[in-house]
Amino acid sequence: MSMPRIGHINFLNVLPLTYSYKHGYSEGMSLTYAVPSKLNSDIKNANLDISPISSIEYARQSKNLLLLPNICIRADCDVQSIVLVSKKPIERINSDKITLTSKSATSHCLLKIIMTEGYGARPTYEVANISAENPILADTTASLLIGDDALYNYLNTPKNLYCYDIGKEWHKLTRHSMVYAVWVVRKEFANESPELVKNAYNKIISGMQSGIKNKNLAIKSVLQEKPFTYEILDQYLGGIIKWDLPKEAIDSLMIYYQSAYKLHLIDSVPEIEFVDIASI
Repeated sequence: MSMPRIGHINFLNVLPLTYSYKHGYSEGMSLTYAVPSKLNSDIKNANLDISPISSIEYARQSKNLLLLPNICIRADCDVQSIVLVSKKPIERINSDKITLTSKSATSHCLLKIIMTEGYGARPTYEVANISAENPILADTTASLLIGDDALYNYLNTPKNLYCYDIGKEWHKLTRHSMVYAVWVVRKEFANESPELVKNAYNKIISGMQSGIKNKNLAIKSVLQEKPFTYEILDQYLGGIIKWDLPKEAIDSLMIYYQSAYKLHLIDSVPEIEFVDIASI
């Protein structure tokens, strides 16, 4: 029996699962660590079997994918690790140029919805590589960052710049939470190898649960290599970022898809379809 090819986000927002993978939970699986945009592409091109992907990407690929139940990356309001760093207040942005990080997809659409629906703005957008140390390119007004780079700028915003939490902006616009990433399996793989899917799912869920229980050790394991304190990560992981997928979160995800469809950011509003783990 071959090993399933599993994607994993190379960000702190999944640190509990990262920690578990490094302590036995990846046994029997072939792991690929990458940023969300790369995982999106790998699932689309059938280079991975199961992976977290940007939630907007599920809408674009839903005919070929099933969601894994009970796991996602979400936040009720503030997210801290998706931010718009700007030279001017957000309400003064209109036809300005905004640089979008090349690492993401969900946040691109989320920002476009917020700028259009929340501020009546019509910026021009370009995708580029952005560094945490130099977040805004010379010819742009603002930049969208995600992950560890965004968290760093959220906590260390230069005095001459403005920083806006995109999760907070979404909540201000809709009064809803936001699901940023979902775990998916390719339908073809689920049909061909249901036992591999079930085994991988159980390892992912139990690995996340184990990592949460051992959050103290997980945080300590990265303090030497990350520019964050224990207290910051302790509050961020589980306090800000959550990993369960209740019905309310699915309802919020559908509101996001409807908004994206209204602005022609996706071709259709997908039906949410989960893999039936219990029947395997």
